[in-house]
Amino acid sequence: MHPNSHEGVLNVVGRQIVEGQRPPGAVVTLEQLQTEFSVSRTVVREAMRVLESMSLVESRRRVGLIVRPRSEWSVFDPRIVRWRLAGSERETQLRWLTELRVAVEPWAATQAAHHADAMQGAQLRKIAADMRALGEAGNLDEFLTADIEFHTSLMRASGNEMFGALSTVIAEVLSGRTNLGLMPHQPTEVALDLHEAVAEAVAAGDAKRAQTEMSELLSEVRTALFGAQSMPAPIPTSL
Repeated sequence: MHPNSHEGVLNVVGRQIVEGQRPPGAVVTLEQLQTEFSVSRTVVREAMRVLESMSLVESRRRVGLIVRPRSEWSVFDPRIVRWRLAGSERETQLRWLTELRVAVEPWAATQAAHHADAMQGAQLRKIAADMRALGEAGNLDEFLTADIEFHTSLMRASGNEMFGALSTVIAEVLSGRTNLGLMPHQPTEVALDLHEAVAEAVAAGDAKRAQTEMSELLSEVRTALFGAQSMPAPIPTSL
């Protein structure tokens, strides 16, 4: 994306903010950005409106745009997730996002087993089978697409709109892991088995097994990314 387009300006300035090159409290004016990127005021204004919607900046009368503290950012915005994964804090961002998945997806799988209809269960089983075929063939691009579809379908099948909304964040995590070269050249047999096991449990309405298999799947993901020593003690399923 060319930096003198709306998306180009948005991506450059957004990445500068999340990387700390424009730190909290820094003032950004439309005039400065017009000069810096050689763009029209309209292009700059539209880009800054998007950054405002992400809580990265706020507009102050007679001052300009002020970069907001990190604690106020819309950290689940897919663009912020993408920028942070591509930046210097990649490992920390991956760790936090993986911990989010560990906390949320097993319960989402439990709820999917309770709420998924026959069509949703069959869809998950088909996607898991497609993932095996693509993974064994080493087709990582299409495998990624299927992987995103699997987790998105699972979150939506939970019947919880909040979980469904998090599917875009999970999609960015999965894409980031592949795009950053953190996926093996071929998905492991364990990962393929566990996706199929989750799908079978959901389709069968076995909530306890769905939770257990998803927990195992995310344990495998976390160990692959950070090593076995990074795994926390398991959370009791009775909670």
